[in-house]
Amino acid sequence: MTMSSVKTNLATIKTSESNAAEKRIDVITRHRSLYSRKEFKANEVIAGFSWKKIHSKPSYLTIQISDNEHIELLPEYLECVNHSCDPNCFFDTTKQLFLSLKPIKEGEEFTFFYPSSEWDMDQAFQCNCHSEVCIGLIKGAKYLPANLIKNYRFTDFIEQKLRTERGLQPIRPGQHVPKSGIHNSSSPL
Repeated sequence: MTMSSVKTNLATIKTSESNAAEKRIDVITRHRSLYSRKEFKANEVIAGFSWKKIHSKPSYLTIQISDNEHIELLPEYLECVNHSCDPNCFFDTTKQLFLSLKPIKEGEEFTFFYPSSEWDMDQAFQCNCHSEVCIGLIKGAKYLPANLIKNYRFTDFIEQKLRTERGLQPIRPGQHVPKSGIHNSSSPL
């Protein structure tokens, strides 16, 4: 472990978790985050993953893979990937891959969109990402306004839930967006 200072002049503990990732822990707040140790192109594999335990209920450290299965990630450092409404990463739970959604620079924080893998989150929170596209309150995919669904990639399980529970059809990057229908709606369900 090494100590360094960040822009806020707070000390941060850095640990090298892999050749791809570095975990940082703020020594005052104990807030954990994960940063890139190298550059990644869009749609590149950052890490494979599995799980150490499956829970029947969600927690702030789990990712949902079915209605009653929420996994604790292995390698454990992936639990440090924080939320952003403008994410640069995605957890593909079908292929068990942690992927870049867009180019990521060395030293950039890895972030993912929590509702991309959670239907109804254990702990809703007010987003702090400061992104231009920030949606505010984060509660899970179940609560996303219909007009925002097309902006995000979702796990296969969450895509299925959006179709069956809400009648929505998520659009993956590169897919054709229909000219009419619910994707163009500007009002939430």
